[in-house]
Amino acid sequence: MKFKLLLFCSFWMLVFAVSCNKDEISFDAPSQELSFSKDTVFCDTVYHQVRSETYAVKVYNNEDKDIMIPRIRLEKGAASLYKINVDGKAGYDFNNVPLRKKDSLFIYVEIAPQATGPEAIAEDRILFSNPAGEQHVTLFSVVQDAEFFIQTPSNPNILTSNTTWTNNKAKIIYGDLTIDQSVVLNIQQGTKVYFHKNSGMKVAAGATLNINGTQNDQVIIRGDRNDPYYDTIPKNWNSIRMEAGSLLNMNHTRLFGGTKGLDLKQSTATIKNSFIHTFQDYGIYAVGSTVTASNLVMNNCGESAIGIFRGGNHSYTHSTIANYSGTMGSRNRMGIFATNEWKNDNGQTEQGALQNLSILNSIVYSDRDNSVNFEQTPGQQFQYLIQNSSIKYAGASGAGFTFDNNPMNVIQSYKNEDPKFVNYFVAQMNLRVKTDSPARNKGAVSIAAIVPTDIAGVTRTTNPTLGAYQ
Repeated sequence: MKFKLLLFCSFWMLVFAVSCNKDEISFDAPSQELSFSKDTVFCDTVYHQVRSETYAVKVYNNEDKDIMIPRIRLEKGAASLYKINVDGKAGYDFNNVPLRKKDSLFIYVEIAPQATGPEAIAEDRILFSNPAGEQHVTLFSVVQDAEFFIQTPSNPNILTSNTTWTNNKAKIIYGDLTIDQSVVLNIQQGTKVYFHKNSGMKVAAGATLNINGTQNDQVIIRGDRNDPYYDTIPKNWNSIRMEAGSLLNMNHTRLFGGTKGLDLKQSTATIKNSFIHTFQDYGIYAVGSTVTASNLVMNNCGESAIGIFRGGNHSYTHSTIANYSGTMGSRNRMGIFATNEWKNDNGQTEQGALQNLSILNSIVYSDRDNSVNFEQTPGQQFQYLIQNSSIKYAGASGAGFTFDNNPMNVIQSYKNEDPKFVNYFVAQMNLRVKTDSPARNKGAVSIAAIVPTDIAGVTRTTNPTLGAYQ
């Protein structure tokens, strides 16, 4: 019995000794350069004193030996705007960092800077001291000064007097921001308006929203995540809701990345030279409203780029309404959808006359069978005109209207002629047409005279091309 006990104890002492010897690792100086998952970390655009998301860099040891990295540090040291975490430890200067052979370690990076002006660049480098030569990873971010509009139980976040926003600071909205009745909000050229997740803007009855971008200095309205990854993702914020009797004037604006773009209820909107794209449901959702648009470019909307409900009065001139998506392929993704009906918040169906829907010198195209879809309610007015325009059309049963032999409603228009966009994918979204596009020289000169320059300022008074680009 004593022999068995002695044998048992000897076995576990041997196991313990072997284990200890196994963990006694010898780390050598590196004899070759490290490698990294990326040589530059482009951090999300950050705002005054607001911490960015965390970014990761992997450092690889490609050698067949365990190494000790002599030093990893931020070049600007404690004065850096950046913070790093090396293998689980926070700081700005690290000595003798071990790295096993054929293994890697994580360095996490974030920034929460003080703004020094409307917009600045923050740069630093992570330096790696190494007998094989000093290496670095560049850190880069745009820093913006910002003004915050935060809705709380004690702050309803309402603009109660006429207000002008300029581009000296980005505007960051948390929750809903309401423009009160009869109040005017002017958003001047170059201003950036960012909405946090589940946030939006409400324009109350009788209020006016003027968005005054210019060709060289657009107004940007989007979610508050500025990493390029979020440029092509919808549902980062909610919508701009226009209540009954409100007024929108929008020029040279880029609006994208939410659930609905413009949510119009018995309101009036004039839209010029603007981009509306990447919305989960609709880019323009209009209920009994009036919309007059020219040089409008749209793409990548889950249900429809434009949704017209309970009729209204609509005109789209020299507009490019595309709907292609790599992320919302299961959605309806129509170009323009129009109906006399609308189901209100109580679940009741309301009806209204479509007094006018004019599609003039425009392109409405997608990878769906029908890019224009009508659902007319019997007995309700449904007046439409498609003139000198190019659309995708598979047949009356799906589109809800007859294309051929319909001289009162479809005039000098073209079906199923691929407009040959330069690049319709949202990451690029260059919806200019190629030189051999069938949309070239197809516009009516009389219609082009109404909008004599295209979205880029190019004259189109002769041989006008369909869509927003000449």
